[in-house]
Amino acid sequence: MENNEPLDKLAKRNIKPTSIRILILKTMMQSERAVSLLDLENLLDTVDKSTIFRTITLFLSHRLIHSIDDGTGSLKYAVCGNACTCSVEDLHSHFCCENCHKTFCLENIHIPIVELPKGFTLQSINYVLKGLCVDCSAKLEHTDG
Repeated sequence: MENNEPLDKLAKRNIKPTSIRILILKTMMQSERAVSLLDLENLLDTVDKSTIFRTITLFLSHRLIHSIDDGTGSLKYAVCGNACTCSVEDLHSHFCCENCHKTFCLENIHIPIVELPKGFTLQSINYVLKGLCVDCSAKLEHTDG
């Protein structure tokens, strides 16, 4: 990750860069998966929980991040690409590992648009695939082999 990338992302979404916002965004960008509030609280144990929550809410409202309901009971969050507007056309699939409960963005697998009956307005789609991630699949193969 480039040193200025978090600052550039904040500027593109008109978010004032504070040290906490930069820290939270860097942490999210360094993660190879979507993170929950609890994940962020554990990764940033010196940052107040309410500050993390307020920052996530701000990031969501400015479409810097998107939320994923993967069916685990807690929302996960991932940083959006620079061109993302969080419109239905920008939505992508997610994969939730049923073993380790990590959730991954599958940005190259777009969600199919479903033709709705007249009068219905589509606002969001949640498309989550479930199974075993690469690491858990490899562990399973190793123990079976």
